[in-house]
Amino acid sequence: MTVARTHRRTCSIKDTSIPSDLYDYATTPDRKPGRPVKHDLIGWRVIDDWSERVPVTEREVDVFEAWFGDILDELFRPQ
Repeated sequence: MTVARTHRRTCSIKDTSIPSDLYDYATTPDRKPGRPVKHDLIGWRVIDDWSERVPVTEREVDVFEAWFGDILDELFRPQ
């Protein structure tokens, strides 16, 4: 009878240096090799087809108040 072995995947870290700005989200990621994009994105348009009033549930309001209540109170507090 043989004992089942568990294999662990090892990850190697390529670059061990710490970036100078950990919050630099504006940099574009490196392109992955592969086929180019089929459609030319230059000709695309964004169309706002939402209704005038967007329905929101009580639960959604509760979530926003739980996470952003302090910030919203500070923003809309009378000066």
